[in-house]
Amino acid sequence: MATTAKKKDVVIVGLGWTGAIVGMELCEEGLEVLALERGDDRDTIPDFRYPNIADELKYGVRYAAMQKPRNSTLTIRRTIEETALPYRSLGSFLPGDGVGGAGVCWSGNSFRPMAEELRLRSYVVENFGQGIIPEGMTIQDWGVTYSELEPYFDRFEKVAGIAGKAGNINGKIVEDGNPFEAPRSGEYPMPPLPQTVDALMFAKAARSIGHHPYPLPSANASQTYTNPYGMQRGPCNFCGFCDRFGCFNYSKSSPQTCILDALKRKPNFEYRANSEVLRVELSPDRKTATGVTYLTAEGEEIIQPADLVILAAYQLHNVHLMLLSSIGKSYDPVSGEGVTGKNYAYQMTGGTSLFFKGIDFNPFVGAGSNGTVIDDFAINRIDFGAQGFIGGSYICAGTTNGQPIRSMRLPKGTHSWGGQWKQAIKEWYGHSMSIGSHGSNMSYSDSYMDLDPTYTDRYGRPLLRMTFNWKPNDIRMTQFMKNQIEPIAKSMNPDIMDSDYKSDGAMYDVRPYQTTHNVGGAIMGTDPNTSALNRYLQSWDVHNVFVMGANAFPQNIQYNPTGTVGALAYWSVAAIRKHYLPRPRPLI
Repeated sequence: MATTAKKKDVVIVGLGWTGAIVGMELCEEGLEVLALERGDDRDTIPDFRYPNIADELKYGVRYAAMQKPRNSTLTIRRTIEETALPYRSLGSFLPGDGVGGAGVCWSGNSFRPMAEELRLRSYVVENFGQGIIPEGMTIQDWGVTYSELEPYFDRFEKVAGIAGKAGNINGKIVEDGNPFEAPRSGEYPMPPLPQTVDALMFAKAARSIGHHPYPLPSANASQTYTNPYGMQRGPCNFCGFCDRFGCFNYSKSSPQTCILDALKRKPNFEYRANSEVLRVELSPDRKTATGVTYLTAEGEEIIQPADLVILAAYQLHNVHLMLLSSIGKSYDPVSGEGVTGKNYAYQMTGGTSLFFKGIDFNPFVGAGSNGTVIDDFAINRIDFGAQGFIGGSYICAGTTNGQPIRSMRLPKGTHSWGGQWKQAIKEWYGHSMSIGSHGSNMSYSDSYMDLDPTYTDRYGRPLLRMTFNWKPNDIRMTQFMKNQIEPIAKSMNPDIMDSDYKSDGAMYDVRPYQTTHNVGGAIMGTDPNTSALNRYLQSWDVHNVFVMGANAFPQNIQYNPTGTVGALAYWSVAAIRKHYLPRPRPLI
């Protein structure tokens, strides 16, 4: 028998970046806010204290900060004809667990998208004609422009304390920044991090052939910093434990270091960890939500009434909750009808490894978002018609860590165990670097999410099912990037050079880690027939439900998603404060 709790003004599902942002902003509006987090409570102290957190086996290999598939998973298939099977061992992507979510263990790369990416379909049609869009590709405009989002990018970068170098301030190109970026209203809050040897070598080689290197925008603090919420940060010490680890030094931006400690001081804010939301409850006419139902750690079922429901969980879980709660019509890939689950997309990556007998890269000196980037082959720099694909990539080099289990880069053909492996480790550890491509991924009519007809979770609910495979367009894009990267690499005169890019016929493989940049499934737009959310991230069908996160991306950008996710959260909550709260209604 469920217990009905005292009504709150707002209930937030998930307490990562977006949950923390929305919680802070709505508490400042004077609302009573409750956040429900499915995982454990986590804070810098004691959870990330040194030396406990610098345990590569526990966190880097055994994924202690990630969700456990036995508790939370989905099924995956490549085509509609296949039978989906459960994702039983983490590999391809690693959703974060607990308070702070993926914001605890991210690397810290924090970009803004190009203006063209937010209106991609219009950009393609206007410049290259609709005929170059392949059959089955379902790219869309986002419904919001870069100029509308710019103040909210600026806000997120100030709250997160991003270190970088602007390349375009109010239309004026700035030396040493990215000349191809959209205009910014001002400089980054902090100057860029110092560069490691490999990043400097790459910058020199790229510049020598006419490219435009700039420092990777980083959520690792380059100096002491206090953000608009009064949260303090210390400079990064390049310990090499960023990606998959919480930061013990208060240097990496996370919900804990940037928002949560300030939010917890608010008398009108409450959060409950180990609280699994089962569904969003809807009114009899299904036009509004009445709250959520969740389970406590002890298994008690609670009905939590609220006037406003914010879904701020990870992309996969937001889509799953919408499907379970029948918010928006479920997408059907055969008819093309429906919106919830539509346009799942991922990320297309590749890279070239370089080995140098005479150079010591000191890989133990690294930061999660250390590096040098070029955008000379980004989306607004490529003739899609001439090249035969839609998309783009940033190209980057830099040392992130020298962890002895995960960071044993060796030449291809080296034995994976035994005496030869040991000799190769002795010869090459610390003597290699890589140049990576981090590229876009387009959306397609047969790449989507729905409820699995066979498998259920521990509560008896259907698992989320993902249908996804690589497409020729995106493989052509990554092969194009290979052809740009290899000449740069060769010019650096390595003793050995190996490349790893997906080629024709490549099939999506869940086993190796790729990125935790899952997007789409509850996408934003201006037409309720083609999007689940309007331009303010408000459900078209249930107007007091707002859905934050990368699920809103109609296709994936070429950059890491966190900066865009943060800006969209500030954009959405500004609309809630200014337009929705005075008169609750559909905003479009």
